Amino acid sequence: MTKKNAKKTHKTAVVIIPPEDVWDPIQKIREKYDRQFRRWMPHITLIYPFRPFEEFERVYVEFENVCRGIKSFEVELVEIRFFQHYKESYTMWLAPQPFDEIVKLQERLQAIVPDCDDVRRFEGGFTPHLSIGQVKGKDKLKNLLRELQSSWKPVKFNVSSIFFIWRDDPPDDVFRVWREVKFGS
Repeated sequence: MTKKNAKKTHKTAVVIIPPEDVWDPIQKIREKYDRQFRRWMPHITLIYPFRPFEEFERVYVEFENVCRGIKSFEVELVEIRFFQHYKESYTMWLAPQPFDEIVKLQERLQAIVPDCDDVRRFEGGFTPHLSIGQVKGKDKLKNLLRELQSSWKPVKFNVSSIFFIWRDDPPDDVFRVWREVKFGS
């Protein structure tokens, strides 16, 4: 287990990345509505913020050891939901199912870096999600959710690994994969 007083940064994360062959319908929505479209690939955040890039090599071994004991599982993105922030500011997201599998995975990984618990600090705890956009105004949200959900075709993919990702400072602040951590032996 990594030391409690270690540093963490918003320039790194541990995520699930869907395979590129299912990105198209997700990216069509994100390109139009997600202000983070350029910076982030489609992903489900597991740990963010995370350790500085310089520590990746050291903590990778611990993640690899935990991931050896995890079996791959299928995820389906069926429903579009939202988080409300302040006033009438919302984030729309795809709800991955099975929810519990991703929560269990996050808990196991969280145990390696217990201080990197920001995604668990929300009122409802950790909520697995794939962000697709932001919107202001309750009426605009309702209309957009209805429109997007009516045309959304569920997307399935297998989760057999997690990814360490990192970014530099602007203008080169696009997240990129450092390494994949595969499940199983």
